Amino acid sequence: MGDILHNYLNLPIPGNILGMMLLLVLLLTGILKLSMIEDVSNFLLKHLSFFFIPAAVGLITCFSILEGKWTALLFISVISTFIITVVTGMTVQILIKRRRSVE
Repeated sequence: MGDILHNYLNLPIPGNILGMMLLLVLLLTGILKLSMIEDVSNFLLKHLSFFFIPAAVGLITCFSILEGKWTALLFISVISTFIITVVTGMTVQILIKRRRSVE
């Protein structure tokens, strides 16, 4: 759905991000129940490492392009990992508080 929205509305946001935002909205509004996607989500999380294989192969084939840029790549990786960790933690805390207030 995210890719369809991206292509149809010609938005500058990638389709996979739109899809995740749509999933979040559907879960928060109760249109989609967690139990409806729980089995698939658990399967994908269990096999998450397989999704990184194409990216790793892509990096291996681009060693000549990345030569001399490892410091910048490492810096960007560390900073982005930190930002993702903080945002994820804050999001989980907000959702836990929201869930407790509903119950």
